[in-house]
Amino acid sequence: MYARASDSDHSLYSRFPLQQAAAQGRSIRELILLGVRVTLIEGKRPRSKRVKFPLIASDGPKVDLTNEQIYEYVEFP
Repeated sequence: MYARASDSDHSLYSRFPLQQAAAQGRSIRELILLGVRVTLIEGKRPRSKRVKFPLIASDGPKVDLTNEQIYEYVEFP
């Protein structure tokens, strides 16, 4: 199901907790407590900013189309 991590792959996000703990020089208990602390206590993310549309502003000419004009050229199911 999961690919086995190679010896050189001791990343923070390893799927094997025992290997991850060993790579960091920690016990499984320490690794679990660290995960809980980071997730529950320190895991408060700053509120995301609202997105302003359009995401990519165009300098090209503006096109004014109605839905009826679009339906003439594009077939919708």
